[in-house]
Parts: sequence; C-alpha cells; structure tokens
Amino acid sequence: MDPNQNRPQGRRKNVTSGGSGAHRRGEGLGTGPVGSGSYSGGQTGGGGGAKRAAAGGGGLVTLLIIGFIIFKLFSGSGGGGGDLLGSLTGGSGGVDIGSVPSGFGFSTEDTASGSLTSDNAVDTNVATGSREKRTVIKGNNQDVVTIMVYMCGTDLESKYGMASSDMEEMRSASYGDNVNVIVFTGGCSKWKVSGISNKVNQIYQIKNGQIGRLVEDAGSKAMTDPNNLASFIQFCAKNFPANRNELILWDHGGGSVTGYGYDEKNKNSGSMSLAGIKQALKSGGVQFDFIGFDACLMATAETALMLNDYADYLIASEETEPGIGWYYTRWLTELGKNTSMSTLDIGKNIVDDFVSECAKKCRGQKTTLSVIDLAEFSNTVPSKLSSFAKSVSTKISNDEYKDISNARYATREFAESSRIDQVDLVNLAENVGTTEGKALADALRNAVKYNLTSSNMTNAYGVSIYFPYQRTSYVDSACNTYDKIGMDSEYSKCIKQFAKLETGGQIAAGGT
Repeated sequence: MDPNQNRPQGRRKNVTSGGSGAHRRGEGLGTGPVGSGSYSGGQTGGGGGAKRAAAGGGGLVTLLIIGFIIFKLFSGSGGGGGDLLGSLTGGSGGVDIGSVPSGFGFSTEDTASGSLTSDNAVDTNVATGSREKRTVIKGNNQDVVTIMVYMCGTDLESKYGMASSDMEEMRSASYGDNVNVIVFTGGCSKWKVSGISNKVNQIYQIKNGQIGRLVEDAGSKAMTDPNNLASFIQFCAKNFPANRNELILWDHGGGSVTGYGYDEKNKNSGSMSLAGIKQALKSGGVQFDFIGFDACLMATAETALMLNDYADYLIASEETEPGIGWYYTRWLTELGKNTSMSTLDIGKNIVDDFVSECAKKCRGQKTTLSVIDLAEFSNTVPSKLSSFAKSVSTKISNDEYKDISNARYATREFAESSRIDQVDLVNLAENVGTTEGKALADALRNAVKYNLTSSNMTNAYGVSIYFPYQRTSYVDSACNTYDKIGMDSEYSKCIKQFAKLETGGQIAAGGT
C-alpha cells in the first residue's frame, strides 16, 4: 500500500506536451495514486505558439495535474453574453459579491506572525553595467501599487476550488487605497464562488475585505489568447494608474517549450507560448515592477530573457507547484503597510510564505521559488550562456559527447515524469565542468537575488533551461520559440547537435 495514498495532496499546476497516452496523475512524483486524466489542446492562438510535439508525430498537449479534493462543492454561476474586451469601462459598477463561503477547508487566518521567515538574505548587489530599474519607487509610503492577477481558473478551480481559495486569501489581507488588487477571471467551467461567471470573462477588485465586480462581461476570448491578456493590462493601466505595477499569471504552467496556461472552456486554444506572452506584454504597454507566475515550471532562462523588456524582476518556480500555490494574505498585508517596500523584499515575502505554507500543508512535496533580477540577468547571462553553448558544441564536435551526456544525466531535472527536459542551469553548467560553464553558473547565482526550496529539494538554484535528453521531439519547437524571443542562436545550435546524437543512437537516456 502506498503510504502517501491517504495524505492530502496539492495540485501540480503543470502543462506538458506528452506522448500518445495519458499520464496517471501523481505518476513518478512520490505523491501516491490519485486518479488519471488528460486534456488535449492545439497550438497557441494568436501568439505563435509552440507546436504540439510528440514522438512519432501529432501528439497531445497533456495537463499533468496532481490534486486532492479538500473543498466542498458549490454551484457555479451563469453570466452575461458579449464577446468584446475592447471597452472595459462599463460593467456593473463594482457589484459586491461578498466573500467566499465557509466550508472550503482552507485557512483564512492571517499568518503574519506564523509564516516562516527564511534566514537567507536577499542579495541587493547588482552587476556593473546592468540597466537601471524602470520602476521608480517614490519612498515614504507614497507609492501606489496596482497588482494585476490574470486568473485562468480552469480545472484547478472547477474541481478543487483553488482559485477561490487564493481570492479568499487576497480578501483576507489588509491594505489601503494605495494598493489595487484587480483580478481577471475566466477559463473555468464552474466557479465555486456564487456570482463569478462561467460563461464570460469578468474583472473584479478585491478591497476592504470584499470582492467587487468591476466588469460584468469582459468577453469570452480564451485566457491563452495574448490579446486577452493585453486588454486586461490596458484596462488596469487606464482605470488604476500606479507608479508600481505587478502582474501575476495564475494557472497551469509548462515551462520553456509549452508556456503558460490552459483554458478549460477553450481547450483547442492551447497554451500561451513565451512568444505569445511577449506579444501580450508588448501590446499591454506597461512596465512592471515584477511579473510572477503562480504556476509550474516558469522560472526558466528563456522566460527571464523574454521578460527583460517588460519587467525588473521575475518571481517563479523551477519545479511544479504544490496545490495551494502562493499564499497571498501576509505579503499583501505587509505591502499595504509600506507601499515603498523594495521589490526584493516583496519577493522575499512571497517566496517565504509560499515555501512555509507548502511545508505545513503539502508535506513531502518539493517546492522551489526564486526572485530573479532581470536587469542583471540580461546584462550578464546571455554572453556567458552563448560561450557555454559553444563549449558544449566543441565537446560534441571533438567526440566528447559522453561528457555532456553524463553531465546532463546527473543534473537536477524538474517534472521528470513528464519528460519535458527542464533542468537546473547552474547544476548543468557546473556538471559540464568547462571554464565557460563555471562562469555561467557564477553569473546565474548572482542574478538570482533570492531562492528558497523545500528541504527535500537539492541542486535547484533558481533558474532552469530546456536541454533535450529524455525525448528530442521538442527541439524544433524550442528553437522556434528561441527565434521569436530573440535568444542567441548558439544555444539552439548546441541542443540540436546533442539531439542529433540522441536520434542517431549515440546517446541513450540514462547516461553514456
């Protein structure tokens, strides 16, 4: 009998492209059998999405979700019609839908005094030559902060009430008029909170302990449509102007190749690729203090390089996220006390609260969360990543490919059972053992300003990258994404060389 079978398990917000069969949820992740299921999806709409790659051809986009039902079910709501997001200034005048009903099974208490505070220090140093931060903090608690939460509820909400749980955590926070928490809802067939539509997208403001509806009908576009995200950003900028803007993308996440999001109501829309996210941010026209992913696997080098033009910091996880996701109450309350708090301190609070809550409520599950300085990352990492890629290519050309295979085999891999081939980049660079690898690892450690993991997670230093090994079918779509987000071609060349050896049978997954 599996000793984990009867333990409460959290969701894994994880989108992966899989083979022809459905994965059993919990498979290979040490969380016990909790059922099975798969979802298919197409290419990303409107964003130049990654192809649905699978060994042997067509393939399916498989959502690997590990969840447990800890919530009592409540009926979803209907909602209005309409299909345009262009003019979002109408709505229902901020109708109050109250708070989440009791009985969901999650805690609503403010654990400000009980959350773990890591002894790790935030690194405030910045490498010479890094650009100035685009967000200018006024100081003396004079800053106005708008937090945009793009909440694609999907099956995480319809089955488990997890979006409702996080909205309740936001509602339970205490902050004043200089903090705007604006939530865009959609992508879900049934919301646990009575009043949130499962027919159309909507916009809410969470303020003074209440959840108020700002826009009754924000259209029915897929949540993975970049134009939808762009319109939400524009709405917030117009109606809640602030000198500090934050964006949180809430849903499943699939990392470098698959990207962000899955819309339960628009299953054929696929995910939003990194190129699609870039398109949305460019159209949105807002510079962000930080962009965070309350989703799996998005703390990648590819994500960080893509985001540099649009944000100062990235907050994301290398590994799949346990079910409860971020814990919102305490860090929002602390921000409300001082809206001039440094972004690094905000990030530290988010990371500490996440790891602490997961340790208490999702025992045994591996957790990671890091804060990456995008200004420093874009300054120091690209050239060193290019040099590292060249050193790998040289080894392959000199028939030293076994060194690369062994290094990759020994490297920390994330969502391993899903075979998406995302590995910790510091760990990989150090395992390769070249001078260029060491220089890259040093630059990465310095660009990651704060990183915390669960005690059972090793060799996770805050930034991952796609490196083919368990399968090669993602290589073309990865390199296509790299072209669209402006990554250096040397890394594409490097992984193509390695994949060619794999397909030629010279390298087999499992070492030399």
